Parts: sequence; C-alpha cells; structure tokens
Amino acid sequence: MSLLDKLKKNSTIKETAILSRSIFFEEKDMIQTSIPAINIALSGSLDGGFTPGLTMWAGPSKHFKTAFSLIMAKAYQDKYPDAIVLFYDSEFGTPQSYFQNFGIDKERVIHTPITDVEQLKFDIMNQLTNIERGDRVMILIDSIGNLASKKEVEDALDQKSVGDMTRAKQIKSLFRMVTPHLNLKDIPMVVVNHTYMEIGMFPKAIVGGGTGSYYSADNIYILGRQQDKEGTDLVGYSYIINVEKSRYVREKSKIPVAVKFDGGVSKFSGLMDMAIESGHVIKPSNGWYSRVNTTTGEVETKKWRFTDTESSDFWKTILENDSFKDWVRDNYSFGSAVTVEEEEDV
Repeated sequence: MSLLDKLKKNSTIKETAILSRSIFFEEKDMIQTSIPAINIALSGSLDGGFTPGLTMWAGPSKHFKTAFSLIMAKAYQDKYPDAIVLFYDSEFGTPQSYFQNFGIDKERVIHTPITDVEQLKFDIMNQLTNIERGDRVMILIDSIGNLASKKEVEDALDQKSVGDMTRAKQIKSLFRMVTPHLNLKDIPMVVVNHTYMEIGMFPKAIVGGGTGSYYSADNIYILGRQQDKEGTDLVGYSYIINVEKSRYVREKSKIPVAVKFDGGVSKFSGLMDMAIESGHVIKPSNGWYSRVNTTTGEVETKKWRFTDTESSDFWKTILENDSFKDWVRDNYSFGSAVTVEEEEDV
C-alpha cells in the first residue's frame, strides 16, 4: 500500500479523498437568474448566477433586499422542480403576494417564524444535519439584521436595561456552524441584513451583526438607491449593487438594477452603459441608440429610443455576442490565471 493510500485509509472522515477526485472540488452548481445584471453581480458573467454557499444582501430599509433574495429563490425553483425553500422569517414583512408576484411556488416553501438568534441557530442546524448532499434545498433568512438575542429578550422580560454583549457572538456562532454544511451539501443560503453608518469624517456603510458574516459569506452586497424620474415625477428607483465581498466578482464594482413603480424590475437594467463602453452600442444623436457589429465595425441604420431598447428585440444579439460576454467577464470577474507571477531566475 502506498503512503497516499495509507493516509487516505487512516482518515476517520468518510468524505476524505485524493484532491483530484474529491467531489467537493468539482465545478460548483450555477443557478442563473432571469436578470443579466444580477448574474454579473453574483458571478461576474452574463451566463453565470449564484452558487451554493452564503450570499448576503445588506442595506437600509426599503432597498429591495428581500426582492433580490426572492429573485434568487425563483431561479432555484425554476432550475430544480423538486427544490424546497426554507424561509426563516423574523420581520414578517414579506406577504404571500410577494412570493406570488415573483412567481415562486408557495407549496414548495417552508415558512418558519423566528424570534431570536438562538432559536434560528438551533432550528437551522437541526435542518442542516438531516439534509443530505443531493437534496435540493435553499435557505432564505429575512432578516438577521433586526433579530434579537435570547438574552436581550429575557432582559426585557426581567425589566433589565443592561447592554447585550451576546448577540454578535451568537450571530458569529451561527455562521461558523452553518458554513461547512452549506458547502459540503451544496446548499445556497441567502441572508437579508441591515447596515449602519460608521462614525467619522467620511462614514461608510457597515454590515450589521459583527464580523461573523464577513468571515463566512461568499458574497456580500451593500445596496444603495437613486431616484428615477421622468421630468419631476418619481417613476421608480435604480438600486445600486455595491460588491462588498465576493469570491467571483471584483470588489467595489457597482451594478445598477432599475425598478419601475408600474413595471417592476427592468430585465435589461445596467446593460446600456456596459454596451456603450464596450463599443457594442453607440449614440448617433442625443437620445438615440444604435447597435454596432464589432466584427465589421458596421453601425445599424435603425435608431432606437431608450424606452424601445428595453426589449429582447434590441438586446438578444448583444447578449449572445461572445465579445460582449468576454468584455463583461474581463471587467467584472476575477481572473483565473496563476496568482504568482513567473520570473526568470536572477
């Protein structure tokens, strides 16, 4: 018996395997959403999406955090007809109509109300322990940001006004315990969180809950928003996805997603600026757009108003263009090249 085989046999962990044959280093499952800009934020690729592991949407109130999570849940159910969503609910601000509006099958959602961090931790660990690799399960927590600790609740019942020093530790413990299960069992978990502004001359948004989320999360997105007006009328918002942490996308990237009051999420939001910068679209005159054949340099004769570009008729050929896909990947994703530069011996 070779040393390699002996060491493998001596392991007490049944999943131990030679690295080249380990199932945990196979290509990760990729779940593509219906919104190209969200796929770029999640993976750095138009054809990408989200993978098993921990993804966190953070931001102030009414910043579309839950909606982004539901878009991901819809994509997971669409890819796997037998998929179940475990929905842990602490805010009760997501009515059934939300799920219906996003096309989520409510018969495949298990709703679990929670009141404190410890209750969440005990239940989610009980679920994860009994889930096997290959079970199609996605976990959604809305939200961790405003969830009290058990001690905080007990102090209030005892009419104590002392500060609670346990909450951050319990949240850190929660993420520390669930992270290995998510990766070992191919489970995506999406968490909604809040942010607060740090004190200082140049304050920036900080994700709530301590350092536990930063250590465990594969992706953390901090959401901002800008008003979308037609004249003086507010018609919607552009939500800016700020990539705070990612294993796949360049950090500090900013990707807009437009949401209209009367039309919902714009499927093609954020793409126009990219297409202009990449040379796949030009503005022949103010307020008009034309596509460019990047192979020949030929500009189409047809001119499009911006409202008319919000359609598959305009974007289909661009989104199928390999050069545009490559441009997006080159500008947003991490490279896969060797991380140590090779140099000649000196």
